[in-house]
Formats: sequence, C-alpha cells, structure tokens
Amino acid sequence: MAHRIFTVATRGPGLTEMTRDVSRWVAEQGPDEALLTLHIQHTSASLLIQENADPEVQTDLQAFFHRLVPPTTDPTMAYLTHTYEGPDDMPGHIKAALLPTSLQIPVMAGRMALGTWQGIYLVEHRDRPHDRRVVALLR
Repeated sequence: MAHRIFTVATRGPGLTEMTRDVSRWVAEQGPDEALLTLHIQHTSASLLIQENADPEVQTDLQAFFHRLVPPTTDPTMAYLTHTYEGPDDMPGHIKAALLPTSLQIPVMAGRMALGTWQGIYLVEHRDRPHDRRVVALLR
C-alpha cells in the first residue's frame, strides 16, 4: 500500500492532464496488481477520465459545462444565493457535484489499465488558476 498527494497547478477553467505524473508514480511503487484511488480535496474542481488524443474533446466539454452551468452573472442563474465568492464559485460547486471527485483505476502488470486514448484530468471550474491537491492511494 502506498499514498501520495499530487499538487496540480491549473490555469483557470479547463482540463489539466495528470496521467503522466500518476503513471510514473504507480510504476515507481512496483505493484503487479492493485487498485488506484484518486480523490480531489476541493469542492469546485473535479476528476475525469477522458480522451487525450484530440484536444477538441476538452474544448467541447468545457463549452458544454459552461453552457449547462453559466456564471451567476447570467440572468438564468439569478436564483443562486451563494455569490459572495464571485460569479464562478457556486457554478463551480454545481459542476463538481455533477462530475466525479474520486476515481478508481485498476493496475495490472504494473500499469494503470486505461484505454488507448484515455487520460486522467483535473477539471478546474473556477476562473482563476489554483493549486489543487489530489490524494492517491494504491492498494
């Protein structure tokens, strides 16, 4: 069993891939078979396994979630009351409630069992950059 906290720097809203760092750490631990759990310690960011071959997938996902949950300055969001941390805060919490905040990935033959085009992403829902913490547990 092993654990680690990854710090992921985001550049504002969008997907930040962390597959390479997690994969390297898993390989260093040397498990033959294990289960990797990743958990983000924030309420306005998420984790996601998604295609990492075509960057348009990330762009389209970001556009979809912005359209689904716009900032509180949008008239359709006037019903929200948690607005004192900025127009992106409560929408960030809503998006984090819709997307996973924890992931489980099987490890087989010492490698994460991700598909060919799958990558692990931290999804930042706030407008400004953040340093986000992701706890990894390998058992």
